[in-house]
Formats: sequence, C-alpha cells, structure tokens
Amino acid sequence: MTVLIIVLVIVGLLGLFAISAYNALVRLNQQAEEAWSDITVQLKRRYDLIPNLVNTVKGYAAHESGVFENVTKARANAIGAQGVAATAEAENQFSQTMKSLFAVAEAYPDLKASQNFQDLQAEITDTEDKIQASRRFYNGVVRDFNTKRKVFPTNIFASMLGFNKDKEFFELDDVQTAAVANPVEVKF
Repeated sequence: MTVLIIVLVIVGLLGLFAISAYNALVRLNQQAEEAWSDITVQLKRRYDLIPNLVNTVKGYAAHESGVFENVTKARANAIGAQGVAATAEAENQFSQTMKSLFAVAEAYPDLKASQNFQDLQAEITDTEDKIQASRRFYNGVVRDFNTKRKVFPTNIFASMLGFNKDKEFFELDDVQTAAVANPVEVKF
C-alpha cells in the first residue's frame, strides 16, 4: 500500500511538472508569435513609407532610375518574404538598396533641404528604431523559449509535448541597418 502511494505521488508530481513545462513553453511560444507580429507591423510601416520617399527623391533625381528600380524590387521581395530566415535575408538586401537611395539623396542639396524629405527620413529613422526594439524583444523571447526547451528536465517533456525544434532568431546585418537609419554622407 505504501509503495502504491509513493508511486502515485511520483506520477502526480511528474504530471504536474509536465503541465507546468507545457504551459511555460506555450506561453513563450505565444510571446514569440506576438513579438514576430510586432516586427511585421513595423516592417509594413516602413514598406508603406518607401514609395513616398522614392517619389520625393525622383522629383529631384529623375535620372537615377536604376536606384529606384532596385529599391522597388527589394521592397517587393521583402514584402513577399515568408518566415524568419527569408525575411532577414530580404531585409538585408532591402537595407542595402535603401543605403544607395540615401546616397543618391545626399547628392542633391535641394532634396536634403526639402521638408517632405526630412519628414520622411525622420519617419523611417523612427520606424528603424521601432524595428530594432521589436527585434530585440523577439530575439529575447526566442532565447528564453529555446533555453526553456533545452534545459533539464523540461527537455525530456518538450519533444513529447510537440515542441521539437528551436525558433529562429531574427538577425540583420547591423551595419546595413545603421546605414539606413543614418545614411552615409556623400559629397561631390
């Protein structure tokens, strides 16, 4: 009888631990999904600003059509990217094309002095800051989820509970991101 009670207590404790581990993993998974949603909202906000920026620059530098086409293509690729890795790759390419757009803009003093351009540039810089903050939050939640999934004894239950793989970090090339937020100065 005592052995049966001990076994039932152990089984009960294991059951409580499994429920606790499952709930913690679900909570972190949901937080990661929410954080990813925040990133996509900020990326969409930036994508929506780009056509206005391109049109503003076009008004001053119409002969730079190759740059505008590259920005438009990179924007379309970034909008269509699915998943963390594909989005990160598309974002790195997009950031590089934005760097070239801002380099073109630097060559036109009248454009740099334009209030519309300055407002758009400020909006994009603000959005870049929000993307960076959202990315940090997302990556922190992903780190917590991946760690929780791998530590003992949760790792024993994680795969049984359907949490079989790590979440991907959203990593961008910080040099390119900084270049968009703070464009290089080009002087002729």
